[in-house]
Amino acid sequence: MSIPFIKTLDFQYGVPAQISPLVRRVIANNPGPFTFFGTGTYIIGHGNVAVIDPGPDDDAHLTALLAATKGETITHIFVTHPHLDHSPLAAKLSAVSGAKTYGKSEKLGHKPIDANTEEGDDDGFRPDIEVNDGEKIACHGFDLEAIFTPGHTGNHVCYALPQENALFSGDHIMGWSTSVIIPPDGDMSDYLDSLDKVAARDFATLYPTHGAPITEPAPFIAAYKQHRVTRENQVIECLRQGTTKIIDMVPILYANVDKRLWPAAARSLHAHLIRLVKIGRAIGGVNLGDNYHLI
Repeated sequence: MSIPFIKTLDFQYGVPAQISPLVRRVIANNPGPFTFFGTGTYIIGHGNVAVIDPGPDDDAHLTALLAATKGETITHIFVTHPHLDHSPLAAKLSAVSGAKTYGKSEKLGHKPIDANTEEGDDDGFRPDIEVNDGEKIACHGFDLEAIFTPGHTGNHVCYALPQENALFSGDHIMGWSTSVIIPPDGDMSDYLDSLDKVAARDFATLYPTHGAPITEPAPFIAAYKQHRVTRENQVIECLRQGTTKIIDMVPILYANVDKRLWPAAARSLHAHLIRLVKIGRAIGGVNLGDNYHLI
């Protein structure tokens, strides 16, 4: 089952686009191998508005967000997870607008192999208000519900907009690519469970922070999960064939993937192997360079 990725997006950097009756999006000029065209910051409501994932510490993007909400009041700032492409601008936007920040700060943290594994942690992010799973935050003319979706990070939160049966999915589900799972903060078992959790809600639309909206979530999420199951089976087959190190699996399983993404791919394979050890399918150490064997 191939994932029906959406590789196109009609937009202009810094220019707000109305993408639903309640939702506008402004894209930051920070394109890259892990951000696609850039960070899509969402503005919800009219008059009194909420902002989701303010984005990187970029003064041009801050100016664009303030221009997009000119004459309005920003009342809430929500963060899906503290990575450098999602949360750093929250502090400046909060200082200018007076709005409180919402999110979840607990996380294990990790040290990427190198700069090519993802955008990196925003270690300084601490929300003013910690959200709880299932908590509904009343805004002005709409509500947002916090849905914990650990996996990409241990503290990833999606936000549901019940008035439009939509979900702001952060990096949990992206339209253009799969999500990177990097241990120890990222956990493959948690990620698969979180996919099931979102699928059970039967949302009409998913708004990822990077890329276009997903307008047929059910088959997309099913394909997303099947991709992970297939990858896990491929890892098992590598072990069965005697390939015991992640560094040797990556060229086999990611032969058609941009080599710039191989360090991140190695971390996702590590997450799969940690899961296989956890569920009793394999044995091995906990480090990236360890040998693993099937039980």
